Parts: sequence; C-alpha cells; structure tokens
Amino acid sequence: MGTLVQSAMADVSTLVRNEIELAKAEIGTSAKKAGIGAGAFGAAGVVLAFSAFFFFIAIAELLTWLGLTRWISYLIVWFALVLVAGLAALIGRRFIKKLEKPERTIETLRDLPEVLRREAPGERHRAVPTVSNGEVSLAEHPSYKV
Repeated sequence: MGTLVQSAMADVSTLVRNEIELAKAEIGTSAKKAGIGAGAFGAAGVVLAFSAFFFFIAIAELLTWLGLTRWISYLIVWFALVLVAGLAALIGRRFIKKLEKPERTIETLRDLPEVLRREAPGERHRAVPTVSNGEVSLAEHPSYKV
C-alpha cells in the first residue's frame, strides 16, 4: 500500500511539474510578444508626447498671426494646458475614490495563520464554505460571495 501511495505521489508530482513547465513555455512566448508590443506602444506614446510641443507652439503662433502679442498667445496656450491637466487630475481622483478594497482577499489573509496551523482530523475550528444549488456560502459570513 505504501509503495502505491508513494508511486501515486511521484506521478502527481511529475504531472504538476510538467504542467508548470508547459505553462512557463507558453507564457514565456506570449510575455515576450507582449513586452515587445508594450515597448512599441510606449515608444509611440513618447513620440506623441514630444510632438505635442510642436502642436501647441503652432497654436500659439496661430494666435500671434491673428493679432495677439506673442507672449500673450503663449500664455493662453499654457493656461489651456493647465486647465486640461486640472480636469484630468479631477477625473483621476474621482476614479481613485471609486476603487473598492479587495475585501475577500483581506478576509482570507486574516484567516491565513489559522489555515496554516495544522489541526487533527475532525477538529477543524474554522468554517468552510459550502456549495448548494450552485451558490457558495459561508456560515459565519452571510454576505460571502465567490
């Protein structure tokens, strides 16, 4: 019996190792392509950001051509950019405030020391989620959702 259990454990261990190696190989190729794509998008963003300087200089020069003093036209463009930056900051702040805490993760991390402690069979001190009719529930926490 011991030999069978040992053989089964070795087979499971080999299977898990092989699955991990397969996942590494597949993800490695995808990660390399994703990295190249992200680098290309990053380069495009940097070039676009630098080209924005020329666009705003052209707008300021257009205002000068329309009859404004050069320094006033550049000041108007600068003020418009400050307004856009302020609006972007407000929108970003609003989205940050709407972020939700990962409550289930926090809850499970609180339970981690208890879970890691070994218990004798049949002496479990923590509640275990149950599944009935396709819904997962936890007796101590009625709002528990998966």
